Amino acid sequence: MSGHSKWSTIKRKKGAADAKRSKMFSKLSKEITVAAKLGGSDEDSNPRLRQAIQNAKGQNMSKDVIERAISKADKDSSDFEEVAFEGYGPGGIAIFVECLTDNNNRSVASVRSAFSKHGGSLGTNGSLSFLFDRKGIFVVQNTGNMDLEDFELEIIDAGAEELEEDNNLIMITTALEDFGNVSKKLEELGVETESQDLQRVPNSTTELNLDDALKVMRLIEKLEDDDDVQNVYHNLEITPELEEALSES
Repeated sequence: MSGHSKWSTIKRKKGAADAKRSKMFSKLSKEITVAAKLGGSDEDSNPRLRQAIQNAKGQNMSKDVIERAISKADKDSSDFEEVAFEGYGPGGIAIFVECLTDNNNRSVASVRSAFSKHGGSLGTNGSLSFLFDRKGIFVVQNTGNMDLEDFELEIIDAGAEELEEDNNLIMITTALEDFGNVSKKLEELGVETESQDLQRVPNSTTELNLDDALKVMRLIEKLEDDDDVQNVYHNLEITPELEEALSES
């Protein structure tokens, strides 16, 4: 995925409208609850919970809301499972959907309906695996007190593949196997992350004309609105023209 596309995704998330932010908080809270349920409520001994809490803080979720999500783990009797769906949107754009659900049948029906109503089609699991690489993506804020040259050397030594800067944000990309090492190094350096997670990054992106690209984005937004959907990845190139159209919608 091009740097422009990755930054556009992050900016869209950080600049979400109130309704979108509420939906995002709901998904973050679910991940915190599930992480605590699976690995315990001590974030020091539960890496998944620690990561979920850090991501929630990066989206300005309050401490009280985070604590409520953790405490809910002891009361919630739901059995959540992680399921993924792969398909194609308009223009042949590859779309990978990750869900966290307590009702697989409901998720299947909802995701299939979204694809079919927006000019896409579901594929078989594994059909898109060759198009995406699993990468660690960290976003940290440059507060102005950071020696960027020393920081870059430290992070690359820990396993970072790429660093990109945009205004006061730095994006760090790592291979899957180096995710833990880079996370640990950031902690050692006392650098807090805006977000840190494993993402499916496309090997290359596809540019469509504006009309078709907007059709793809409507499908993606429909999927992201689903309560069971945690993440949606795609290989659509977010061109400046498309970014401008999205900011106006």
